[in-house]
Amino acid sequence: MHSLKTLTFTFLACLFFVVANAQETSTEDDDKLSLTEGTIDNQFEYVIQKSYNYQEYKNVKKTWLYQLKAHTLDSLKAIQNNLTRTQNTVDSLVQEITTLKSNLSETKTTLAETNEEKDNMALFGLQMSKSNYNVLMWSIIGGLFALLLLFIYKYRNSNSVTKLAKKSLVETEEEFEEHRRTALEREQKVRRQLQDEINKQKSIK
Repeated sequence: MHSLKTLTFTFLACLFFVVANAQETSTEDDDKLSLTEGTIDNQFEYVIQKSYNYQEYKNVKKTWLYQLKAHTLDSLKAIQNNLTRTQNTVDSLVQEITTLKSNLSETKTTLAETNEEKDNMALFGLQMSKSNYNVLMWSIIGGLFALLLLFIYKYRNSNSVTKLAKKSLVETEEEFEEHRRTALEREQKVRRQLQDEINKQKSIK
């Protein structure tokens, strides 16, 4: 029995402590509420709690309502201004993104053209790939080299022919000179014989 009384007393003491603590917390919260400071929600709560009760209605001071209205309009105006600034920021970012996309597209196009120019070569106003350009250039070089070899061969062959022609000419000139000398000797011999015959005829007469 004594234990039951002690338990009941302890329970009531705890209940009293909780209720007192809740009232103190509520009083502290009420003290924190203000019509001139805090959020709009706190200001509405202040008006509700500070208004007079009449049955299920609340009697609110007009000055509070006008002040609360002004604060609400100011808050809405601030929110609108923030929304406007945010929208301007978004529009600016969208414009910047559009510009960046355009620049990126131009950069990609320029890069593609640069790669195409790097991979292609212009020859006589015609664009061709590097591989075809290299094949054509090496073909031209090979053709020129072949022509050079042919020219050297022709030159050497012509030089040999020229040497042979000069040698043949010298031999022909030597033969002609020998023939001319022989003919001259023969002519002189005939002239001497003719003169001897003339002299003999004169002596006979």
